[in-house]
Order: sequence, then C-alpha cells, then structure tokens
Amino acid sequence: MVVMKFGGTSVADRAAIERLMAIVRAERQAEAQRESGDARGPIVVVSALSGVTDRLLGVAAQAGAGDAEGARSSLRELHERHVTVSEVIVDDDLRASTREAMARDVGELERIVLALSVLREVSPRWMDTVAAAGEVLSSRLVAAALTSHGLPAAWVDARLAVVTDGEHQAAAPQFTETTAALVAQVDPVLASGRIPVLGGFVGATRDGVTTTLGRGGSDYSAAIVGACLGVAEIQVWTDVDGMLTSDPRIVKDPPVVPHLSFGEASELAYFGAKVLHPATIQPAVARNIPVRILNSRCATARGTLITAERPDGGRLLTAVASKKGVTVVNITSTRMLMAHGFLSRLFAVFERFRTAVDVVTTSEVSVSVTVDDARRLPAIVDELSGFADVSCEDCMAIVCAVGEGLQRDTGLAAHVLAAVGDVPLHLVSQAASRRNITFVIRETDVATALSRLHEAFFAPGQGLRAVAGAAR
Repeated sequence: MVVMKFGGTSVADRAAIERLMAIVRAERQAEAQRESGDARGPIVVVSALSGVTDRLLGVAAQAGAGDAEGARSSLRELHERHVTVSEVIVDDDLRASTREAMARDVGELERIVLALSVLREVSPRWMDTVAAAGEVLSSRLVAAALTSHGLPAAWVDARLAVVTDGEHQAAAPQFTETTAALVAQVDPVLASGRIPVLGGFVGATRDGVTTTLGRGGSDYSAAIVGACLGVAEIQVWTDVDGMLTSDPRIVKDPPVVPHLSFGEASELAYFGAKVLHPATIQPAVARNIPVRILNSRCATARGTLITAERPDGGRLLTAVASKKGVTVVNITSTRMLMAHGFLSRLFAVFERFRTAVDVVTTSEVSVSVTVDDARRLPAIVDELSGFADVSCEDCMAIVCAVGEGLQRDTGLAAHVLAAVGDVPLHLVSQAASRRNITFVIRETDVATALSRLHEAFFAPGQGLRAVAGAAR
C-alpha cells in the first residue's frame, strides 16, 4: 500500500482532479495485480486547491484590519471556485451533499472571520483555523469525486487523525498519539475497501484545537501518515518530473535526478529545492520508506526515487539548490577568546526565540550565522547585544552543492568553489557528513553562481571531466 500526496497544482481545477483520479485508479489496479500486493488503498493526501491557502491568509489579514466586507467577499469567491470545481462529481446526490458540507464549512469560517474583524486581531491559533479550511474543502471534494467515478472513497478529517503540539503555524506531530488516531480513523476505511482521503498540512492538538504544520506541510503530512501506518512507499505528485539538478527558473532545462539518497534529498530540500518540503524526509528515514516524486501532468515520467542509499556511479555532484531571503548575523566579542560557555549562551538566545540557524562559521572572536526567519530577529539582536557586538546583513542567499561524491573526492569541494569564480563568498561551510558544501552570497549573485555551477558539473560531458580535473 502507498500514500499518494497531490499538491495544489494537482487539484487546481476539474481537469487536474480528473488526472488525479486516473492516477489513483491506475495505482489501485496495479496494486491488486501485484503478487502478495495489498489491494487496499491507496491513501490519498491532498493540498488545498492551488492558491487557496494564500487567499485564506489574505482573508485573515483583512479580518485583522477590520475589513469584514472584504473578508466576506474573498470567502464568497473561494466558495464559488470550489462549487465550480465540484462539477467533477458526476453523481447528482453526492455533488449536492458535498456542496452542502462545503457551504457549512465556509459558513462557519465566515462567522469566525466576522468575529475576528470586530476584535481586529488574529492570533496564531485563529490563523491556523482559517488557513486549514483549504485542505478541509479540497479533501471533501476529492473524496466525493473519486466515489462518483467508481473509486469508493471516504473523507477523513485530518484534524482527527494527526495529533500535534500547540505550536501554531508550525506544529510538530506527536507520533504515538497520531499512530493511534490514524489507526482509528483510517483502518476502518481501508478495511471496507474504500480509499481514505485526508487534507494535508492540517492537524489538531490533544484538546482538538486546529493546528497547521507550516507552509508546504502537506508533504510532511503524507510522510507522517506513511510512517505511522508503515506503508511501502510515499509518493509526492507535483507539477514537475522530479527533483531537478537546479532551479528551472534560473537554469534552463535542468535534468531530472533519477535517484537520490535520503541524506542528499534532505540537504536539497532544506536549502531551497522547492519540489519537496524539508521535513518530508524525516519520518520516511525513520521507517526506511522510499519516497518517489512524480508529475501529475505527465504520469508516465520516471520521476525521482529517494531511498536510504543511491546506486554508485554517475556524477559525484548530484544537484545544486539556493535559498534567498537570508539574513547573516555577525556576533563579535573578545570574551570568546579562550572562554568556555560563550557559544552555548549565544545559541540559547536563538533557541529561546525559536529561530533556526542554517549556516554557522566561527573565528577566534566572532561567530556568523544565517537565519531565514527574521520575525524575531530584532529581539534576538537586542539580547545578543547585551554581551557582544552584533551586525546584520540582509538580502543574502545560501547556495548549496550536494552529492555523496564530496565524501569520496577530496578535490571536489575546491572545484565547486572555483567554479563560482569571482562571485564574493561571505560564508563557507561544510558539515561533518561531507555531503554538501554551502556558501552565502548576495541575492543578486544567485543566478550567476547557479549558472556557473550547473555549467561546470551538469552540462553534457562536463561533470565527470571537471571532477577528474579537480583530482589532479
């Protein structure tokens, strides 16, 4: 049995959902024909319709500003879009009952939004309640569409199936409780021969308060479901053919990487590869479940397979990724010199303000770190300034070159840096795993750096020759 996660572009409209149904039908038939196959399922996890989550966050912002009429108008437009897409449900009675359920969901959301517009304040808790509506609506719609097309399915409320902590907008799953909840909610559906359909991105606390897993969390939801139920494979259906060697918005026609290790995929996702949410790999690694990235618009494309290890051979460098919107924080103090406890005090500040650090470099009297979430940075700088001199550099970016070959070829890291040429490097870091080399540059230099790296390592015939040259 597999978990099949479909992103926003894969449920964007009627045509997209028709493609989804064809893919699910093919998987169900293939599983039934496999020797010793599990004829149940698959389990389907869906995102909100493309663009809906952003619109819902806009509704919350309108409510917070006291614009009740604007918020109501936006909700009406979203409701009408879902009603239009529900034409994909060919059974009249089922379409009518689904529209009634969606109308109730939107009506409840409208009452919440009107109350928030009076208060003129939207807390993280209520932001989650508003944002979660997109996945609730899309999962209802997809479950009904599958059923009406001869694929018996059942809607599973993700708020009853994924148990999280109370950290709103970035909730963490509680795996023991989630496993029990999934067994209770999903197993009866599977046992009855139906396809469970859940919204991704959404969960709830032990007390039933709605939470979200953070932007891009639908991938994470699929991995959580797969890990807790011990499936054979987690499939992430998106609008590209798989993980690419670079960002196609910057590098022209980057090829698909056919096979990645968990470690490589984690590095690429964390440092900017958009096709996969950074947290997705974690539950899969824990249970050693393969992850496959596939294109819902071209179901015959090979895609990318991610496993614990990848086959030897091929290019030593696997891909390059970048992440913009980074701030470099420079912390300088002579108290560092030959002193113990300074670093623990420094990083305790970031921990206290729940802000992750990406890249770290140190010298005798200074530490430089990067953060991509600057919401709490003013408070962090204020506290750090109590025991050090602090400066910040905005509009920076991280570029990360990833490949298991960095472990095997000692000259490869030097060649990566040489390929960047005269682009100024602000920080350079290589982790103990020696699976990646990371450097920080200005945002305006990202296109140049990625293009040069791609030309050196991924242009036809260039990758292996470049590595051989570095080894001399």
